Formats: sequence, structure tokens, C-alpha cells
Amino acid sequence: MQIKSFPKPGAKIDCTDLVVQGGGPIPTALIALSRLGFRASLISAVGTDPYGRMILDELKRENVDISLVCIKKRQTAIAVGWAEEKTGRRTISLDLNITVTPRDIKLDRLPLPKLVHVDGRYLETCLKLARWAKRNNIPVVFDIGSMRNDVSSLLPLTDHLVCAADFALPFTKSRKAREALNKLLKLGPATVVITSGIKGAIGYDEYEGLVHQKAFRVKAVDTTGAGDAYHGAYIAGMLKGWNLSRRMQFASAVAAINCTRLGGRTGLPTYFQARNFLKKKGVKYA
Repeated sequence: MQIKSFPKPGAKIDCTDLVVQGGGPIPTALIALSRLGFRASLISAVGTDPYGRMILDELKRENVDISLVCIKKRQTAIAVGWAEEKTGRRTISLDLNITVTPRDIKLDRLPLPKLVHVDGRYLETCLKLARWAKRNNIPVVFDIGSMRNDVSSLLPLTDHLVCAADFALPFTKSRKAREALNKLLKLGPATVVITSGIKGAIGYDEYEGLVHQKAFRVKAVDTTGAGDAYHGAYIAGMLKGWNLSRRMQFASAVAAINCTRLGGRTGLPTYFQARNFLKKKGVKYA
């Protein structure tokens, strides 16, 4: 829901716009990847309720493979979000009553993808998938946006850690992104990127060293899904064989474009839309 401003506790207000759509870090990143021209397959779980059917229908329309999604006799996870009209700031409340367990993943039935993308939500399941990926020399990309659970055991299995400052700073007990970056690199990932909203992103790999990327300035309607869009675009850059600085620039552009529409997926661009945005050399934050 889009609202003019966040209300005081106990107040009743009208919303100015409404979008109903699927969400979640990995599914949204995969839809971003699909719109950018790549094939993606999702491992997740939905219930047998109308929300589950809506989610699957949307993923199919976006050409994301859902053959590995588990359908369970549980309530589908539901999130309710509010986006402030003037600033694009958003608040989300999640009701998560469904999980993907390690037993839900049959490794012998999995295709061999070019990479595996995890978010640490179902940690034991993510660990099983990451270990399988490592055995098959498949790169693991790890997305985490906040301090939800202890994901330390997943970091040594990660090749590309692309995380938000809201995770990196408290997890490493650091005050600055550069300090957090150095600490995270010592935990296993060969490449680390820390995103900080309009403050831009900082990254490091052994080929380019330290990379800074400023955020693009747009009229933000809703910042929901900005990180997920970033991950999808970052992965697209990996699949195209781009270096770190180009991946980060492209991901920043896709994330910015997504913020111009209400909803976490509404504004996800095609590859040509993102390329044209970059050709215009949009204004960046100082």
C-alpha cells in the first residue's frame, strides 16, 4: 500500500495506491534475472491456498521455472507493506508459516545450473544446497539484507557475498562499510559487495581490488525489492562475464529503476531498458 505518510499508532488512514504481487528476496531476484533475458528456477514452498496459486501463476508468467517449488498443506507466507509517498521508504510485516526443509530437496533430481543463489532464510536447506554446489564446482551467491539468524556456517561456502549494510555492519561489529568488507573477506567469500541504499555500494575481488559504485538518483516511489533487483542484475552480470565494477554499475541501475514503481517487482526492467538508462548517464548521489 502506498500512503502519504506513516501514521501515528492507533490512527486510521487511506492508502493512495495498492499492488498485490509475489515477493521474497530470491523469487524477486529470479524474476529480475528472467526479465534481463536469463532462465531461472526457484526452490521454495507455497501453500494450497489462493495466495500460493497466485504466486505460482505470477512466476510462470515471468518465465521462472517452478518445477522445484514444494506445495504444502500450510498457509502461504504473506507480507504486508507500506510505502511512504514522498520518500519511498517502506515498512514490511511478514507472516511466515511455511518452510523448505533439507528433505524437500532431492539432489539427484536437480539440474546443474550455472550458479546457485541463496538467502539463508532456511539455513539448513541453504547449507545442503551450497555444499552440493561446491561439490559440483557451481558458484554460490549469497544475499542477506538484515540480521535475522546466524548464517556464519554459510559464509565459507559462499563465492559471492552481496549483502546490505544493515547486515554487514552489525554482523562484523563495524562502524564503516570498508571495515566490514575486510572482515567478511576473511570468512570465506572471494568476492564481497556491501550495498548501502542511496550511499551506493562498495565491493572487492582479487581481480579489481576495491570498487566503489554510487547510487543513481531517481524519483523513488517504493524501495521495496531494490536489493532483490540488485541481486538479479548482479547475477546477470556474472553470467555475461562482466568484471566486478561493471556488475555493480548495472545492478545499481536496475535497483534504481525498480524503485520508480510501487511494488517490489513492478519496476523491474528489461535488459534494453536498463542499458538505455545507463546510456543516459543518470545523475548519481554525491
